[in-house]
Amino acid sequence: MKPKKTLAALLATGVTALALAACGSGATTSNAAGASAAPSPATSAAGEFGPGCAAVPTDPANPGSFDAMAKVPVATAASGNPMLSTLVAAVQKASLGDTLNSAQAITVFAPTNDAFAKIPKADLDKVLADNATLTKILTYHVVAGKLAPDQLAGTHKTLQGGELTVSGSGTDFTVDGTAKVVCGNVQTANATVYIIDSVLMPK
Repeated sequence: MKPKKTLAALLATGVTALALAACGSGATTSNAAGASAAPSPATSAAGEFGPGCAAVPTDPANPGSFDAMAKVPVATAASGNPMLSTLVAAVQKASLGDTLNSAQAITVFAPTNDAFAKIPKADLDKVLADNATLTKILTYHVVAGKLAPDQLAGTHKTLQGGELTVSGSGTDFTVDGTAKVVCGNVQTANATVYIIDSVLMPK
């Protein structure tokens, strides 16, 4: 296993390369659906959508509120959201917080605590104890560019190096055929976040 400093440097390089690729190529492959979808009643005035958004604190002074998350980078924003505490612990375990916070424009698919709870405890504990595997899984949830809902459907290259596929339109999206977006288009200072109900696994 490579030293953590080397791994963090590689990840930082990967974020930069993904961002440059996104800027150079424009749209990702298969960006087919969602551009003309009408806003749903589930969409807030600020653009967040989905039933899971109801669990987000509404007091702007709460660090987990949409207003507070929009002012800080993504790893810091997630640490204030009560739905994402397991994800935050995993990011800290893999030493990815600084890498995510320093990335310039990314989209993060963030599994809820309930998503992690679907994984048998013995399997989850094994992953959390294996830094290389944990890093691969977490970086598979990150893609370059701040993707708006009308850019979400399609196939996107991840920081891990593989590709994930989003299907759907409007306010109804599924990632890799299994993970539903339960609260989407959440803004942080450097990322757009789509909170999902299952953990994604690299192919």
